[in-house]
Amino acid sequence: MTDLSTFIAALPKVELHVHHVGSASPRIVAELAARHEGRSPVPADPDALADYFAFRDFAHFIEVYLSVVDLVRDPEDVWILTHEVARELARQQVRYVELTITPYSHVRRGIPAPAFCEAIEDARKRAEADFGLAMRWCFDIPGEAGLPAAEETLRIALEQRPDGLVSFGLGGPEIGVPRPQFKPYFDRARAAGLRSVPHAGETTGPETIWSALRDLGAERIGHGISAAADPELMAYLAERGIPLEVCPTSNIRTRAVTGLDVHPLPRLVEAGVPVTINSDDPPMFGTTLNDEYAVAARLLGLGPEGVARLARDAVSAAFLAPADQARLHAEIDGYLATAPR
Repeated sequence: MTDLSTFIAALPKVELHVHHVGSASPRIVAELAARHEGRSPVPADPDALADYFAFRDFAHFIEVYLSVVDLVRDPEDVWILTHEVARELARQQVRYVELTITPYSHVRRGIPAPAFCEAIEDARKRAEADFGLAMRWCFDIPGEAGLPAAEETLRIALEQRPDGLVSFGLGGPEIGVPRPQFKPYFDRARAAGLRSVPHAGETTGPETIWSALRDLGAERIGHGISAAADPELMAYLAERGIPLEVCPTSNIRTRAVTGLDVHPLPRLVEAGVPVTINSDDPPMFGTTLNDEYAVAARLLGLGPEGVARLARDAVSAAFLAPADQARLHAEIDGYLATAPR
């Protein structure tokens, strides 16, 4: 029988919760750090990055994350990072990704919004040609920067409106960043046809998820793991088919969950909540999407059929046209039917 990790490695997949800068490989981070040496605390030695990425808690993770953001200083940096993210995802047989991008963080560091959007779009088109990977964007508000960041993120989204943009999100810390204040921005984004995918319920309780649903019109929830503490909320998500973007290793590395043995993923699945498996900030957390599928398989006791079902569920949760969903479902089903067992 083929090892499950081998099955996962070749399984066609989509990735719905992965961050642009957070996906920078150690090689790329080290190269950027070397370019800006003396102006950044980030090590220019790839071997030193493992220690640099040892997070004490979620607040420390945000601090380190922003130091890496600060390495992306011109459109060429943006293009290289975007193309390299695509290369790594394609190696894992990812066919489609909705990449979370925080344009505000780069524009405020001096990259003009049109140049930023031109760089990601050019890299997107090149990645599709080079790797056969379809990339789409979620422009997210860095919640810690408040309403000015929300206004600027929405302005960039609506004025630049890159072809790959499909959704509008909210990231950063949840504690001390109430969701209702962002309602007007999500209302305007949704009116313009963007889908709502805020983070909620990662480091705060179910009330943050309720707020994301009621105030921000969330169609998917980034993380959402604290829903497991609220049976009414789990029933609501299950009944309405609102998926969670679950990132197990991320939850452990940021100390949102104390260990995999107590991760709420099994409780969510048992309650019928739609879940997708994702990698969040993979190099920072020492993981890959393939690794996350393996973790989910262990937590849920899945074999190849169950793992393929997770991949199908992610396709169903993606903001793809029905014909494209059907094509990817068929590819997953064909792989399951022919893969060695």
